[in-house]
Amino acid sequence: MPYAATHLAEPPTREAVDALSGTAVLEFGTPWCPHCVRAQPLLEHALKSEPTAHIKVEDGPGQRLGRSYKVKLWPTLIFLKDGQELTRLVRPTTQAEVDEALRAVQA
Repeated sequence: MPYAATHLAEPPTREAVDALSGTAVLEFGTPWCPHCVRAQPLLEHALKSEPTAHIKVEDGPGQRLGRSYKVKLWPTLIFLKDGQELTRLVRPTTQAEVDEALRAVQA
């Protein structure tokens, strides 16, 4: 699954995320967040040729999945391998930091 340009209509459950196999990037944010908008080209570039799932979840008050990961700022990118968090980035600003986090889960 390549880069996802839009947020999911319905977020997955924590149990579904924990059961994922392979690598994935779980992105929490909103379409109107300026930090989220600035991060999109970085994510798109990093994921364009990678076999990594991109799960884009709109976050906000009362959203259980974001709370289960203790998300405080947007965007928060959680890099998963077989459903387990290996690393996370909060408000990434450079291509290098996104690429490095992606390499960490693919190792």
